[in-house]
Amino acid sequence: QVQLVESGGGLVQAGGSLTLSCAASGRTFSRNAMGWFRQTPGKERDFVAAIRWSGGNTYYADSVKGRFTISRDNGKNTVTLQMNSLKPEDTAVYYCASSVSIINLNRANTYNYWGQGTQVTVSS
Repeated sequence: QVQLVESGGGLVQAGGSLTLSCAASGRTFSRNAMGWFRQTPGKERDFVAAIRWSGGNTYYADSVKGRFTISRDNGKNTVTLQMNSLKPEDTAVYYCASSVSIINLNRANTYNYWGQGTQVTVSS
């Protein structure tokens, strides 16, 4: 089992910044990659960013490239999503997820474990 706990969500004005963190514990061999997804009511969970634990390769959705940065701290088993220049359309519940696979990281069904989610609200 892998346990994921997100933190750092909140309310911010457009143009502002927020940092989300995901603390991972449990089977290290079950989390070769980590991802962030977001979801709004009535819509599917959308890919935001992903990172491989080994090598640190990163991947981003086009909508967040240049604004969001995903990083990892192997020693602390945490993954961070730095979100800058936030827009109202970034408002969503953000989920952290872990994957055994290191391919197709933009697909929600690739991931094996999920956190409980954290709300991010960007006001205009």
